[in-house]
Amino acid sequence: MTGFARTEGNSGGLVWAWELRSVNGRGLDLRFRLPPGWDALEPALRDAAGRALKRGNVTANLTVKRETEARLVLDSAALEQALALAMELHRRMPGSPVPRAEALLSLPGVLRAATVDPVEERAAASAAVQAGFAAAVAGLVAARQAEGARLVATLTGLLDEITALRSRAAAEAVDQPAAQRARVMENLTALLREAPSLPQERIAQEVALLAARSDVREELDRLDSHIAAAHALLAEAANVGRRLDFLMQEFNREANTLCSKSASTALTATGLKLKAVIEQLREQVQNIE
Repeated sequence: MTGFARTEGNSGGLVWAWELRSVNGRGLDLRFRLPPGWDALEPALRDAAGRALKRGNVTANLTVKRETEARLVLDSAALEQALALAMELHRRMPGSPVPRAEALLSLPGVLRAATVDPVEERAAASAAVQAGFAAAVAGLVAARQAEGARLVATLTGLLDEITALRSRAAAEAVDQPAAQRARVMENLTALLREAPSLPQERIAQEVALLAARSDVREELDRLDSHIAAAHALLAEAANVGRRLDFLMQEFNREANTLCSKSASTALTATGLKLKAVIEQLREQVQNIE
């Protein structure tokens, strides 16, 4: 869910630029940094972003500045007063040159900066700024989709690794119930020699229960189901992040149970490797919307 997009433009004498940055997040967290006076746009912008984005910590930064310096306007009253004074001095000083226009215009107060109403200025540029935000959101979505396409290969590789470990665990667990039963029977036979009054039926029930608890076929079957479900979600390629988050919990549950039922060093080692790869998969799933 990482990405970056930038748009810029000008309208109503203002130059504006949007920069959108996105990093991973469990939900959608939108943060706007707007210049003073532009806060009124945030509700509409937040709504537009929420329709296009579902997850990620997104920062939207807007910069605005005037395209040119403030326009100069003529103060007619000040010009008339300056011209009258200049002509009066010209009459009093025979032979002096007639006052020149550029000299009069350079006098303080004759030309002044045009007043700009910031409210009207923002209103004139508002539509263009909002359109620029929509374009930036579209660019961010495209950047995130490109990252997602690259991420699919990584996730598929991890799922393949989980599939291989699941097959290894199945091979290592084939004889586990029988071996566990034989081990328990051996221990019980020794015990019966010391306490022959124990009921044989009760002993058989306990042995069968212990053997059933060491049977991991159910966990392996569920792992198969979870792997298939993960591949199906990746094929959907739209708004599957939360469902994959939940599926990762199921993956972990089966791996934990597999380790707890293990009666051999080899199966325990495979179960631990399986948990490590599932954790890598869970971390990558955080990048998916």
